[in-house]
Amino acid sequence: MKIKEFKFPEENCVYIDEKNDILLYQMDCVEFMDKLLLKYKDGIFDMIFADPPYFLSNGGMTCYAGKRVKVDKGLWDKSKGIEENHSFNISWLSRCQKLLKPDGTIWVSGTYHVIFSVGFAMQQLGMKILNDITWEKPNPPPNLSCRYFTHSTETIIWAAKNEKSKHYFNYDYIKKINNGKQMKTVWQISAPNGNEKEFGKHPTQKPIKLLERIILSSTKKGDLIFDPFSGSSTTGVAAIKTGRKFVGVELEKDFIKISIKRLEKTAIEKKSELFEVI
Repeated sequence: MKIKEFKFPEENCVYIDEKNDILLYQMDCVEFMDKLLLKYKDGIFDMIFADPPYFLSNGGMTCYAGKRVKVDKGLWDKSKGIEENHSFNISWLSRCQKLLKPDGTIWVSGTYHVIFSVGFAMQQLGMKILNDITWEKPNPPPNLSCRYFTHSTETIIWAAKNEKSKHYFNYDYIKKINNGKQMKTVWQISAPNGNEKEFGKHPTQKPIKLLERIILSSTKKGDLIFDPFSGSSTTGVAAIKTGRKFVGVELEKDFIKISIKRLEKTAIEKKSELFEVI
């Protein structure tokens, strides 16, 4: 089934690639999901990847390129307090859960600022937590205060829609790429390089290799993937490279511009056979 055959909204759609089955919207993700729920009460997505706000833009400092810089990313990343932050996580997660197919799964990435709330929200909603992946970054920025351990990881929770779900896991492929051994839950993958940020950078951009592994381990070719916080659309890029359909939602105009350029470039590379669809 092609992407154009689904009943997705026409308004606020800023990018369409019918050949690769890609849609990108500029709007609030909760509003978008509410529109979909009117048409797809029993779910539509095979897999969801979400990288929600971490709520850490509150005046802190970090190190970037050897310089001391603020961690403030924008109003979208400012904390509104523990209770309101958690209510927000419940709000978008509950909609994601409803939009998953019965056997669909969701991956959510975050630092300690948000991931414990996400995990608790999943339990409150009756989702089935399958794994917690530790993404280890080999070259993290140093800790400037010298009063803490250097932050070098993010947690990615993998969960099924509910306890009855029979989730898909591409065990043989994952074992094959791990030298014939079962893959563990600690993944060492470098942060995005310069080539992945050639059109501009997103402050929490994920490496394509990370999203490819997530997609290939938990979906089949042709499956439909959703990203409610699309950012610079790494999930969409990885979907094109792996032959999956993709719907992304992003609110910030600057990130939409970066996304479109990245998606267009990846589509051209695929057409030119510059990479092999996995």
